[in-house]
Amino acid sequence: MNRRHFLASLSAALMLAFGGASHAQAQTVTIGVSVSSTGPAASLGIAQKNTIELLPKTLGGLPVNYVVLDDASDPTAAGKNARRFADADKVDAIIGSTTVPTSLAVAEVAGEAKIPQIALAPFPPKQIQWVFPLPHGVGVMSAALFEEMKKRDTKTIAFIGFSDAYGEAWLKDVEKRAEASGIKLVAVERYARTDQSVTAQALKLVGQKPDAIFIAASGTPAALPMRALRERGFKGQFYQTHGAANNDFLRVAGNTDEGLILPTGLVLVAEQLPDSNPSKKVALAYLKAYEGKHGAGSRNPFGAYAQDAYLLLDKAVASVGKKAAPGTPEFRAALRDALEKTSNLPLTHGINSMSATDHSGLGEGARVLITIEQNNWKLLK
Repeated sequence: MNRRHFLASLSAALMLAFGGASHAQAQTVTIGVSVSSTGPAASLGIAQKNTIELLPKTLGGLPVNYVVLDDASDPTAAGKNARRFADADKVDAIIGSTTVPTSLAVAEVAGEAKIPQIALAPFPPKQIQWVFPLPHGVGVMSAALFEEMKKRDTKTIAFIGFSDAYGEAWLKDVEKRAEASGIKLVAVERYARTDQSVTAQALKLVGQKPDAIFIAASGTPAALPMRALRERGFKGQFYQTHGAANNDFLRVAGNTDEGLILPTGLVLVAEQLPDSNPSKKVALAYLKAYEGKHGAGSRNPFGAYAQDAYLLLDKAVASVGKKAAPGTPEFRAALRDALEKTSNLPLTHGINSMSATDHSGLGEGARVLITIEQNNWKLLK
């Protein structure tokens, strides 16, 4: 072979090699993950970060690269993370964030950049087209709580919740449902996620002598009002949101949590579900993997939301198939459409079915009411 033919053959071989490498790289799905693994929501975000580390190395049959960032429970940092995902990492989808304020910050970027976002906190998105808030919506969970209040012949309630978007969403719902249920809302107080004391608020609530107190908070800060209220003599019923359903909350609440009632997805009490429930097998498999690495009792439903985000994306990516290549607007659009068409998919928290008007997909069948007995979660019969 003369030098000319040799160089031509070498050039062809290099083009094939680098072309193949570029093709393989183009077929890798990139997912941006922003979670609150530090800050006030760390008890939720750490479990999500731990769950991402357990996920398979493929998504819908394609190699996957997870770019995981901490937003420190700060909406500004969450927005910056989302901007990096869109501009530098060119992600195909975003998972996160952990709280409503941080998820809203991500949603602003996701909607603008047209990137599917699976949020790990419940909120009604302004731009529903690209945003999928996975956790149960406020209305689904609140309805179960007020049904229980009516069974218990509750006449008066007081409210204390976060002074942010999460607390505001719950307050609006509580005001509406209390009026419709004939239950009098006698007092409303708010507090910040970072507050170390709610003594003043607790004194005002106790002074109104309500039958029950509704707390709209999440993570370990959700225990703060309960401790303050019990210390000041409140002996009535506590209700919390699904934001409090994690074992770190039990640790911080101590004996003030006995008899608390709250709604949650199915994974927290998976062993207590009937074998006929399609989500039981999925939930138990996740718990085996998570607790196998992090220890018995380390389960956290917020970590399970990250697992469910993976299950949704896994099916969606598989259905997109060869319609478009990862890293392109066409792929992101096809992925969005596939997520919206999710139907009867068993997740750890329940069966998920989405539509153009419902981007959460977890309905009444994906919720249960639980209580606490001797500092353990128990399914409320």
